[in-house]
Order: sequence, then structure tokens, then C-alpha cells
Amino acid sequence: MLAAGKSPKRRATRLRDSERTRERLLQAASREIYRSGFQSASLATILAVAGVTKGALYYHFDSKEALGYAVVEEVIAPDVRGKWVRPLQTGKDPIDALIGAVQRIPVRPADVRGGCQLNNLAQEMSPLDAGFRKRMATIFDAWREAVTSVLREGQTHGSVRRDVEPADAAGLLIAMVEGYASLAKNAQDPKVMKAGIRNIVDWLRSLRAPGNRKRG
Repeated sequence: MLAAGKSPKRRATRLRDSERTRERLLQAASREIYRSGFQSASLATILAVAGVTKGALYYHFDSKEALGYAVVEEVIAPDVRGKWVRPLQTGKDPIDALIGAVQRIPVRPADVRGGCQLNNLAQEMSPLDAGFRKRMATIFDAWREAVTSVLREGQTHGSVRRDVEPADAAGLLIAMVEGYASLAKNAQDPKVMKAGIRNIVDWLRSLRAPGNRKRG
């Protein structure tokens, strides 16, 4: 009876340990993919950083590709939601919310040196693997839809110019953010990203309705 009573606790402990192992693998894989790219990412390095065995890796993920897909869905996608989707859902003024999101883009040398993780992986893997391409398209679509929605709402409330096409503006914003990230990465110079942020912010301010342009 005592042994039976402890069994659920042991199962819960094993489950927590398994979840922690999986999370360590995801975080180690994310860092290695960011550093080396997916194709050159070393499973040996991932295992060493995570502190787990190859058997543990293949218990949780059927293949290197499955591990990469999980990084996209469980590491990169939540990061984009946290930086671009949720702040827009809670902001009162859409232009202020967008400017705030842009101004929070990291510009430390280490961030510029590595570039944008989503963009890096999209450039590398979208031409090669449909699984990666579809998962990253889902992230870009959610980002674009969040910006489109907030701009459309701003037009309804009179804070965004009526002649702005929200979907087009959303696509342009993403292109500018990712484009400047690529330019800064190539130059290995945070000043490029800082200049890009200033330019994007100026463009966002230009989207305000005439009576709101002095705000922000």
C-alpha cells in the first residue's frame, strides 16, 4: 500500500524530469542553430550543452528536423508573440504600441552579430524544407495580422490615416525590421540597426492621422 501510494509521486517526478530534459534540449538546440545555422548545427554540441544522452534526444524527438521544428514552434514563435503580438493587443494607441515594439529591438553587439533568429532560419531553410517553411510562414502571418489589426483599429478610432492600407503597411514594417537586421548583421555594426530603428519610427509617425501627429 505504501509503495502504491508513492507511485503517483514518482510518476509526477519522472514527468517533470522528462519535461526539464526536453526543455534543455530545446534551449540548447535554439542556441546552436542560432550560432551555426540548422544544417551545420552539431547534435553533439546540443547534447553536451543540454547535458543529456543521444537516447534522451531521440526519446523526445524523432530526428534533427523534428528538433528544429520544435525550436521554431516552441522557442521562436513565442518570442515573436511576446515582442510583436501581445504588446499590440494591450496598447491603447496603435502607433505608440508599434513604436514601442520597434524601439525595444535589441541593438547590443551580440544581438546584431547574430541577426534575427527567425529571419536567419527562414533564409536558410525555407528553400530547402517545407516543414520549416510552413512553420515560419505561420509566424510571419501572425505577426503581419497583429500589425494589420491594430492599424485597422486605429483607423476606426481616428488615430491612423485613412489612406493607409493596413495589410500593406504591416508587410512593409516587417520587411524594414528584418531588412535592417540583415544589414546590421552583414555590417556587424549596431549603428546600422540604430539608424534603422530611427527610420522605422519616423515612418510609423507618418501614419498618424493629421490631428494626432504631435503625439509620440
